[in-house]
Amino acid sequence: MSEKIIQTAGRDQLGRFSPMFAHLNDDVLFGEVWNEKAIDVKTKCIVTVVSLMASGITDSSLKYHLQNAKARGVTREEIAAIITHAAMYVGWPKGWAVFRLAKEVWSEDEPALTDMERYQKTIFFPIGEENPYGQFFVGKSYLAPVSKEQVSVFNVTFEPGCRNNWHIHRAKSGGGQILICVGGRGWYQEWGKDAVSMTPGTVVNIPAGVKHWHGAASDSWFSHLAVEVAGEETSAEWLEAVSGTDYGSLS
Repeated sequence: MSEKIIQTAGRDQLGRFSPMFAHLNDDVLFGEVWNEKAIDVKTKCIVTVVSLMASGITDSSLKYHLQNAKARGVTREEIAAIITHAAMYVGWPKGWAVFRLAKEVWSEDEPALTDMERYQKTIFFPIGEENPYGQFFVGKSYLAPVSKEQVSVFNVTFEPGCRNNWHIHRAKSGGGQILICVGGRGWYQEWGKDAVSMTPGTVVNIPAGVKHWHGAASDSWFSHLAVEVAGEETSAEWLEAVSGTDYGSLS
């Protein structure tokens, strides 16, 4: 459940002088409009910043909403792009004025995020540690346990261009694996069939005994949940790497 927005500034500052204004500020604007569910809070923060910028308001109220935007996940790269884009429509001097405040809020002494750190902010599950089965992968992959009880579930993350070798899930009975894409873009392919593009929400069922591989697109990070299907005498048989020619033909 999303966090409810609560504001008391109206009553704190104007409650006795103008109860109606305080009510409209705290109960209607922040109590109802900001908590309306059609768009998320991050988007509302962006709309608010652009609206104030367009109106030429660059005082403490704009700084508050810039801080609010940062707290709701707007990155330094995103706010820079937002201000630049808006400046093309509302005026260059307004862009300069807002950038002066934004630089204070997104302090320049903060370390720059790595590509992996930026990607982590886009997915719900942790990336985890470097994959201990890395010898069966081309490129770097990462593994994070989601559940080790009842059903084993792991979040597997591939850097751009990373893919695992062809392999087969063996089982005397049952077995196999289910993949659920939770971030980025990648590929799944069974031996003798065309590769299938995987994006968030894509689900792939892999029966035991099927030779296959999966991994990231060449230009995107990729994460999927790997759900191990219960079976008798299960194992994984790792085979040859996917050829660079075959992988390079995918777009």
